[in-house]
Amino acid sequence: MNVPGLDLVRLADHLERIGLTRGPLTAEVIQGGKSNLTYVVRDASRTLVVRRPPLGHVLATAHDMSREYRVMSALQDTPVPVPRTYHLCQDPEVVGAPFYVMEFVPGGQPSITPQLARELTDVLAALHSIDPETVGLGDFGRPEGFLTRQVTRWKRQLDASRSREVAGIDELHERLARAVPDSGPPAIVHGDFKLGNTLIEGGKLMAVLDWEMSTLGDPLTDLALFLLYGDFAMLDTGFATDTGDLAGHYAKASGRDLSRLGWYVGLACFKLAVIAEGIHFRYTQGLTVGDGFAEIGATVEPLVERGLREVGQ
Repeated sequence: MNVPGLDLVRLADHLERIGLTRGPLTAEVIQGGKSNLTYVVRDASRTLVVRRPPLGHVLATAHDMSREYRVMSALQDTPVPVPRTYHLCQDPEVVGAPFYVMEFVPGGQPSITPQLARELTDVLAALHSIDPETVGLGDFGRPEGFLTRQVTRWKRQLDASRSREVAGIDELHERLARAVPDSGPPAIVHGDFKLGNTLIEGGKLMAVLDWEMSTLGDPLTDLALFLLYGDFAMLDTGFATDTGDLAGHYAKASGRDLSRLGWYVGLACFKLAVIAEGIHFRYTQGLTVGDGFAEIGATVEPLVERGLREVGQ
């Protein structure tokens, strides 16, 4: 029996040829993700994880399997915990889209605690301290003009996903575009760092997942998004904690200037609003897999309102 987006007969044949599995496979979709599809795949003796892009409406730059695979492979044996990567397949004939295979890491997303929130902040600061050249990611992105491109990119992706009027979202884009800060030293950025994109086991951070938006750029975009999730607990596995304390903790750990943090939080609001609107679009077209999509559209306008407040006039 196949699961949506995964032909298990073709996948089993492919993985057996490269020595990763033997014989028939079973699979199940991991619930909770709202973007790339994640499956736990098993043969008679081994458990692996397979990731592929979502079904249907896909924004070209948002679901790059090779990017996600490359950065996780590069971060092996650094202070940032990531699953082991085993195989990248760019041939869409196997399962209908490019995919990759990685280690199965046990864990979940329990309730946040102050200690865990600080640990996540420390891991984020550690990620931003890694020299991209030393892990083979010196050409992973173009840091120059990163923030301007982010503003433009998310506007373009908004335009590609429009299915209804969203009050204030174009005004938020215009305010962001008028006041782009000068970036500090570039870093490897995750692009969607939050509790929901980690695995926790026994109170310990086991792995950081979902690197599909990673690149080289301004690390404060990661921090702002992480803090925003803390204030919007209704979003996918957000958390409630003292985000001001976490910002101070990050500043101390990283030594970075946070004086323009409000603009970055405004950009994070715009980004999440655009992502949520894209998910809402796919949901209305019947192109989502799993539960929890019906409420995503309702988060868009509160995010826009928060963004307008953060950026100001």
